[in-house]
Amino acid sequence: MRRHVLAAVLTSALGLAGCEDRQAEATWSNASGSVALSRDDAFLYAVDADTGVLSVVDTARGEEVGEVKVGRGPERVVVGPDDTIYVSNRAERSVSVIRRGDWTESARIPVGVEPMGLAVSPDGGTLYVVNSTALDSTEHGTLMAVDTRSLTVRWELPVGEEPRGIALVDGGKRALISLFRHSDLVTVDLSDSGRPRVRREGTDVYSRANVRNAAEGDVAPLPQVATGISFRPRGMADVVVTPNGERAFAPVLWAREDPLGGPTDPNVPSSGDGALYGGGGIPCSTGGVVAPGLLAFDTEEGTPLVDDLDQCRPPPEQIPDFPPSTIVSPEATHAIQGPVAAVVDPSGLWIFVVNRETDNVAVIPTDRRSGSDIVNFNGSSVRQLVRVGSGPSGIAIRRDGRKAYVHNAFDHTVTTLVSDGSGAVANVRAEGAPLKLVADVLEPQAVAGRKLFYSALDTRMTSTNVGASCASCHLDGRDDGHVWGFPDGPRQTPSLAGRQVTKTGPFHWSGEFPTMRDFLDATVRKRMGGSALDTVMVSQLSAFIDVIPTPDNPYKREALTGAQARGAQVFKKAACDGCHEGETLTNNKQADVGTFITTGPIQDDANVRKVGLNTPSLLGLARTAPYLHDGSATSLKARFIQGRQSNAHGATSQLTEAEIDDLVEYLRTL
Repeated sequence: MRRHVLAAVLTSALGLAGCEDRQAEATWSNASGSVALSRDDAFLYAVDADTGVLSVVDTARGEEVGEVKVGRGPERVVVGPDDTIYVSNRAERSVSVIRRGDWTESARIPVGVEPMGLAVSPDGGTLYVVNSTALDSTEHGTLMAVDTRSLTVRWELPVGEEPRGIALVDGGKRALISLFRHSDLVTVDLSDSGRPRVRREGTDVYSRANVRNAAEGDVAPLPQVATGISFRPRGMADVVVTPNGERAFAPVLWAREDPLGGPTDPNVPSSGDGALYGGGGIPCSTGGVVAPGLLAFDTEEGTPLVDDLDQCRPPPEQIPDFPPSTIVSPEATHAIQGPVAAVVDPSGLWIFVVNRETDNVAVIPTDRRSGSDIVNFNGSSVRQLVRVGSGPSGIAIRRDGRKAYVHNAFDHTVTTLVSDGSGAVANVRAEGAPLKLVADVLEPQAVAGRKLFYSALDTRMTSTNVGASCASCHLDGRDDGHVWGFPDGPRQTPSLAGRQVTKTGPFHWSGEFPTMRDFLDATVRKRMGGSALDTVMVSQLSAFIDVIPTPDNPYKREALTGAQARGAQVFKKAACDGCHEGETLTNNKQADVGTFITTGPIQDDANVRKVGLNTPSLLGLARTAPYLHDGSATSLKARFIQGRQSNAHGATSQLTEAEIDDLVEYLRTL
């Protein structure tokens, strides 16, 4: 159980609340995401994924004093006890090492595929790196330990599918790892430095958030769907802990699982449009069917502290001394969406949540839900909503709690947050103009398109009652692993990254939109509730979609292995290339491959079944499980096993087990 500390509120962190007798653990981090502070708060470090640059800012002068060229696609930065700076280079499987004062890269450490989360042990001797996938498999990511003296890898441990964030607790004896798409926490025991082990592979956060379905035995494993209203957490980008190490918090998105328009009749064609994303069944009055959330965990027992989203309240046995599990904006006209980073202030009483899709920071109490200093509008427990720059991706707070810095990735700036007053009358605000760091390197059309793609505020793209952006489902421009219960049938979110999407019309799983303009118009106006979509916006969105970075693929090497080469021949033997052809690996035609759903609460409608499904691209296939339009194949091999004898999805009945294995090996390279 959590050890409660009864204390008076003294001096403030950003003027809101103060440090009492709580002892900060050495593992507490005052930063999250793309920014970090030096140990004395004299320098702010911000990494820019577009340019591959680490910017160094003198916090006293408010000026950039250095730029360090690091690897491609840097995403996270962390500072060790000796002030050494480490940067995870997502696009090139490396971590850059920078020594304070030198402002040059002193070393580059080879690590796993798409490294993201970083943490340094309290003694500074070990750097922990979270790799999105292993070097030999996309089915799991890894936690890697690097000796900071020799810069060599000590060990590597599988920790679940697509891990993203890391936080150390218990004096560095345990690590909490966030799983991005599955949005759960993995606990790793680090007490034996040479023999780490996964202590807990996950939690029961899903069943706790969907109590009624759990009680009815209706909690369905992916990719099936529960019959009652239910929500699954997605997009857990990071995990942070309180200074005393007793609580952990993780920003998430709550994605609805049940039928968005109610159970469907397969014999009644669906209209396929309408403002679906703002319909009923939303969690706790938050808006659309993708709701921002904040999960709390007891770090000692690993227990998730989460509301029953059907009742919008904690279970009766839990004391509600943690934030609501959904984040509701205190302002009717300014949404909150896309939480990607967070930091708990030095007092442990407030958490600052960075929301990339709405360009703001939500200030939320960590251990209560009401009070005279909280705006209780429409169920919100947000203390304040602070506007920042475009696409905020990281936050760091000074150790005295007096200032915070937000890195805005899309306009390459830093916003400084300060407060007026103290206690209940404090007002957090941006101080001065944002500090410009680096220039845009993307083409102007793509720059504008990215802001549209990620905006849950622009009324041309979405309405206030929906409050969702394209990125709310296409996380990082990829996919969320989710299957949506649309009126025309179950639809898995397809990845857009590296697939040359604009060349693959017609669009949508059902292929009902001949052009990108038609598709975007239906999605933006009829589903997201946007007010306008003109030719310029279509061009801008298309330009950005075309440059979304291709996910790194550990199976793709300079030359095919023997199994992969044999699989390429099986690909032709099974006539896969009849539909999956050309540079985009699709013939852009519709086909019935025997996967239509005709039973259950979510069924494919009559019109779709008549013409078939749009042939998807196979580019980047290894990183997009689960497979098929309904997400029913959890792996590539599972797909061939379940539909093998029908020959509806290629000439597969003739294939031997060895040939199927070779085919899978080849498909993973695409």
